[in-house]
Amino acid sequence: MSRPLRIAAAAAHFGRDLDRGLEKALGIVAAARRGGIDLLVLPHGTLGGYLSDLEDPRSDEVPPALSADAPQIAAVAAAAGPVTVCLGYTEVDVLHGYPCYFSAAVCLTGDGVLGRHRKVHQPAGEAKVFSAGDGFTAFDTPVGRLGMLIDYDKTFPEAGRSLALAGARTIACLSAWPASVTDRASRLLADRQSRLFDLYDSARAAENQVVWVSSNQTGIQGNLRFLGQAKVVGPGGDVLARTGSKGALAEVRLDVEHEVTRARRTLHHLAERRSDTYR
Repeated sequence: MSRPLRIAAAAAHFGRDLDRGLEKALGIVAAARRGGIDLLVLPHGTLGGYLSDLEDPRSDEVPPALSADAPQIAAVAAAAGPVTVCLGYTEVDVLHGYPCYFSAAVCLTGDGVLGRHRKVHQPAGEAKVFSAGDGFTAFDTPVGRLGMLIDYDKTFPEAGRSLALAGARTIACLSAWPASVTDRASRLLADRQSRLFDLYDSARAAENQVVWVSSNQTGIQGNLRFLGQAKVVGPGGDVLARTGSKGALAEVRLDVEHEVTRARRTLHHLAERRSDTYR
């Protein structure tokens, strides 16, 4: 039988200082644990920050990179206890004898790692320094079946749809999503990327009839100004809780299974697809 869950999406600034970022993450996780949060989604770059320049990043500007079994990740798991925590970082892996860097996300509890994701879709500048992941995987957690995406992944409907078809009822999208770097607006709310960030969150939740938990960085890194705008979106595309551009948690109490089942009772988008007509 399903039960209401307390779900929180974080808007927060995490920079390049790994020790400071870990300390901040541990503080947020500890507060979430004390507050009875069941699912906490932290931004991409929680450990090590993100790039400083998207137009022409240099290879020597790659954020501090961690291995999949890094002690920092183990420290967050130990702090999480019963809380399911998603967080993002730069991952280094040796492939064909050479180090490769990935934008990566991990989902964990005190029992260990539950699932992983490497960012598949990359804007042109990012592709100069990061390798791309090769798939989308849903996995079981204490808060139900879940999948993860990293910022630009949500631009592509196929990404969220792949996770929904794999049974994910909740999708966590971890972002380091900045305001426009080519057409800056005087106010963040008027920024083109700000509008797209919100649009994709609601559209992906509604088209897949899932609960969408969207975190994001805040503040400034190099010439990037991050939007914040963390939120939790219901399976009808309605924003249930959100933050502004400053650090905060968007928090809701929600029975995910009940809400997804109710949303799909009359119109079931996944069941009513016509795959034979799509090109």
